[in-house]
Amino acid sequence: MEEKADLAKAVALSYDGDKDLAPLVVAKGQGHIADKIKTLALEHNIPVEENQTLVNYLMAVRLYEEIPAELYQVVAEILAFIYRVDRRY
Repeated sequence: MEEKADLAKAVALSYDGDKDLAPLVVAKGQGHIADKIKTLALEHNIPVEENQTLVNYLMAVRLYEEIPAELYQVVAEILAFIYRVDRRY
């Protein structure tokens, strides 16, 4: 039987670009749910960033809550990367 620690994890964030609001955790899960989150993202051409350390921190955030201030910098770097890639395509 697979240990919980070995299960894949995924977290989906939503951000509308409002500089006064932080991104929200809109989905999260392990195992099958994590796979479904990743599959849906890819099907809808939503960029996927593989960062298990960040995912582990975000798993502690409740659904539909803003990410904590301690994660702003790393999430901002990921969002900047996504916006650059999006503009190219």
